[in-house]
Amino acid sequence: MDHGSERDTPPGSGAGDAAAGRIPLAVVVVDRDGLVSHWSSGARRLFGASREDAVGRPAVDLLPVSGAFCDDHAGDERPGGYARYETEDGLGPDPEGFLAGRTAYPSAGRARVFPQDASRRGGQPAPDAPGSGVPGSGVPDPEGADGGRVDVLWWAYPLVGPGPFRLLVLAADATPLRDGRGYDDESTRRVSPGFAHHGDLPASDELERRLPEILPNMGPGPSSHIVSQILELGYPVLEFSQFDRVPVTPYWGVPRRAGRARPEPVLVSRPEPVLVPRQRTAPVVPVGAERDLEYAAVRERLEFLNEVSSGIGTSLDLGETIREVTSAAVPRFADFAGTHLRSAVLAGEGFPDGPPDATTVMHRVWVEHNDEPGRWDDTVPVGEAFAFPEHTPFYTCMVTGEPVLIPRVTEELSERISGEFEKRDLRPLIGGRSLLIVPLKARNVVLGFMVLMRRPDRPAFDDMDRTTGAELAARAGLVLDNARMYTYQENVADTLQDSMLPQVTPRMPGCDVATRYLPGTRLGRIGGDWFDTIKLPGSRTALVVGDVMGHGLNSAAMMGQLRTAVQTMAAMETPPVQLLRNLDDLARRLGENYLATCLYAVYDPIRGEVRLANAGHIPPVLVRAEDGSSELIDLPTGAPVGVGGVPFESAVIRVRPGDRLVLCTDGLVEVRGSDIGEGLAALCESAAHPAASMDDACDTIIRALNTHGGRKDDVALLMARLNGIPGDHVAEWRLDADPREVARARGLVRGQLDRWGLPGAVETAQLLVSEVVTNAVRHGTGGTVGLRLVRTDALLFEVTDDEPALPAMLAVGPSDESGRGLRVVSRLAREWGATTSGHRKTVWFEQSLTGGH
Repeated sequence: MDHGSERDTPPGSGAGDAAAGRIPLAVVVVDRDGLVSHWSSGARRLFGASREDAVGRPAVDLLPVSGAFCDDHAGDERPGGYARYETEDGLGPDPEGFLAGRTAYPSAGRARVFPQDASRRGGQPAPDAPGSGVPGSGVPDPEGADGGRVDVLWWAYPLVGPGPFRLLVLAADATPLRDGRGYDDESTRRVSPGFAHHGDLPASDELERRLPEILPNMGPGPSSHIVSQILELGYPVLEFSQFDRVPVTPYWGVPRRAGRARPEPVLVSRPEPVLVPRQRTAPVVPVGAERDLEYAAVRERLEFLNEVSSGIGTSLDLGETIREVTSAAVPRFADFAGTHLRSAVLAGEGFPDGPPDATTVMHRVWVEHNDEPGRWDDTVPVGEAFAFPEHTPFYTCMVTGEPVLIPRVTEELSERISGEFEKRDLRPLIGGRSLLIVPLKARNVVLGFMVLMRRPDRPAFDDMDRTTGAELAARAGLVLDNARMYTYQENVADTLQDSMLPQVTPRMPGCDVATRYLPGTRLGRIGGDWFDTIKLPGSRTALVVGDVMGHGLNSAAMMGQLRTAVQTMAAMETPPVQLLRNLDDLARRLGENYLATCLYAVYDPIRGEVRLANAGHIPPVLVRAEDGSSELIDLPTGAPVGVGGVPFESAVIRVRPGDRLVLCTDGLVEVRGSDIGEGLAALCESAAHPAASMDDACDTIIRALNTHGGRKDDVALLMARLNGIPGDHVAEWRLDADPREVARARGLVRGQLDRWGLPGAVETAQLLVSEVVTNAVRHGTGGTVGLRLVRTDALLFEVTDDEPALPAMLAVGPSDESGRGLRVVSRLAREWGATTSGHRKTVWFEQSLTGGH
C-alpha cells in the first residue's frame, strides 16, 4: 500500500507483497453530491485520470464501483473516456447507492478496467503500443490473455459527521495476486475484497496504528475519526478462500534489498484466529532498479511536499498559519510535531534582529500528535515560553539554522536531554523515538523551529527525511514570514489609526458625548474617517465628523492634516462657514486629488442652539427627548472640501435639554448594491431606540446597521446628548473700564458663589478674576468689560474687552512690579485661554470644584 495513498508502485514490488496484503492503494473521497473531492496519485495511476481532471467530477464517471467482476457482460464505457470495465453484483448494497448517500453500510467488489491511456498509469505506454506489458507493474500486456484489462478490487466506506456525508473508496490492482498465490487467471477470480471486525484480526492494534497511513493527508482529529469508523464498519481484507483472509496493510512501496528476509504474518481465518508466521524471501531488486527506487522515493516525497504546500498559507492570520504548518506533518510524515517561534514573530513585531542565542525566548505555539489525547499536555503545554538550554539538540538547531537528526533517541540521550529541563521528565515521551528538528527560516534569519518525532514502531528518520523535513520547514518558514509581515503591517496600521483618533472627553460643558470607530475590512484596515470634539469659549462645544475619500496611508495622512487644521481654526472661534472654506483651500494645496467630506457643528448650551455647516457629508440625525422621534436635519449639502470654488452655507436649529445629535460617516449607512436612503432610514430608526446610556445607544446603532455583512468601509460615529445649562447657572455683568471696577467684580463673584453654596471657591475665584479684569481695564481701549460666570462641573469665568490683541505671558524678573497676572492664572486655574472674535477678545479660565464646594 502506498504510504499516504500517494506513492507509485516501484519496480520490484513483487507478488509476495500482494499476497501478504501489501498492495498499493488508490484512495478517493466522494462528497454527498457524488463528486470527487480527493483523488490520490494512486488513483491517477490505476484509473488514468489526473487529479486536476478528477476532482469535482461525478465519481460514477471515473470509478468502476457498480458491482463485482464477471465475464458474462460486455464492457460498457463510462463518460469521460478514462476507463471501461465489466462488473456484476458484488458484496453489500449497490455502491451507486453509496455515491448518492443512500446507505450507511460498507460495500466491496471487483471490476475489470480497460485503461484507454495506460501512459497515465505509472508512465507506461498505451495498451495498444508494442511491448507495453510490464511484469509486476499492474499493467498487463495488451496482447496477453487479458487483452489489456486490469482487475480492480475496491472497498467503499460511508463517512458520517462532523460535516457533510462523504464516501471513502479504496481500490487496488489485483493483477499481482495471480503470481503471489500461484493461481491461474481463473483461480484468482475467487480472490475478493471483504471486511473483518477489528477484534477478529491478530495484531489488530498494529493495524489500527498504521491505518491512518492509508488516508489522505489531514490532521490527526479527522484522521482518527475516519479510522474509528473504518474499524467499526470492518477492516479491509483480501479473501482468498473461506479460511484464508489477509488484512490489507499500509505499504511504503519500497521493497527490501535482496538477501534480507524476515517473517511476515499471514492471517488464517479459523474458529480461533491465530497469526501464523511464514518465512518468505523478500522480493529481489532487479538489476538497474536501484536508480528507479531512488527516483520513486524522491517523487513520493515531492508529492508530499506539494500537497503540504497547497494546504498551508490559506490564511494571512498568523495563528491559523501556525496550526496549518504544524498539522501538515502529522500523521503522514511524523507522529508528533511541535512548532516554536521567537517572541518578535509571534507578537507580529518587526523582523527579528540577529540570530537567536541562549537568551532568546521561544514560544511553543502549537502541537499536533496522534498519541492518546492529553499525553503531551502537561509536559509540553502550548503557550509556554522559555529559553532552550544550550546543551540540547533544540538549541543546536536554533543557533546553527541547520536540521538536527537523531535516528533513535537512546536511553542515555533521553536522560541527558531531560536533565537540561528543570522539573519535567521528557524521557517517557522521547525515549526510543526518532527525532528530527528543522529550522523555520526566512531571509536567512531563524524565526523558530519545528520538532518532529516518530514512534519506535515506525521507520526512523533518515537522510532523505532530513532533506524532506528541511524543505517542509523552508516552505513553512516563508508562509509564516508572510503571515508575520501581514500581522506587523496590520499592527502598524492599527497603531497609526488609533494615534490619529482623538481621546474624546465623555462629558463636555452642557453635553455628554459617546463615540465609536470601526476599521474597514479591506486589506490594511486603515482609512480616512475621523471624529472630534473641541471645547470652545462660552461653554460651547464643536462636534466634527469627516471622511477622506479613499483608503490607505495617504488618506490617513490627509485625515491627520485636516483634523489638526479643524482643531486650530475651531480654537480661534472661526465661524463654521469660514472654517469649511479655509479647509477647502488647505485640501487643494495638499494635492489635486485630496477630497474629503466634513460636517462641522457648534453647540451653545446656554442659548440652546446648534449651528451647522456641511461639506458634502451625510446629514446628522436629531432625536427629540420630548417624544422620542428622530429626523434627518435638512442642511445645504455643499461640495466636498478640495473641490474649490463652491460656497458653503450654515443653518441653526433650536434644541432642548435631552435631545441627541447623531453624526456618522457613510460607511455606516452605505452597502454596495443597496440604496443609501435605506441606510439613512435605518439610522433614524435605530437612533430613536431607547437606551440606558450613551454607550448603549451607540452600540444599538452599530448592531442595527452592521448586520448586513457587506460593510468594507471604516465607520466613525459620534453621538452628543445636548443637556443644556440652566439659566440660573449663568451670571453676567457689564463693567466700566475703570480700575475701581476690579473691586466691584470681586464682590459680584463672591455674592454669586455664596448664592450657589460654594464658599470654598471664593478666595481663589476672587484672586483670578481680579488679575484678568485688571488686565482688561489696563490694556483695553476704554469700552465696557464683560464678565460672565458659568457653573457646570467646574466654574467657567470669561472676561471680554474691546482690545483684539491676545495677551501673552511675559518673562519677569525679581524686581519687576507687573507682568505676573497671567502666571498666577496659569498656576491656579485648571485651564485657561484667550480667543478673538471680530474686534473683541475673551480671556477665560476654569476653576475646579473640589469636594465640599
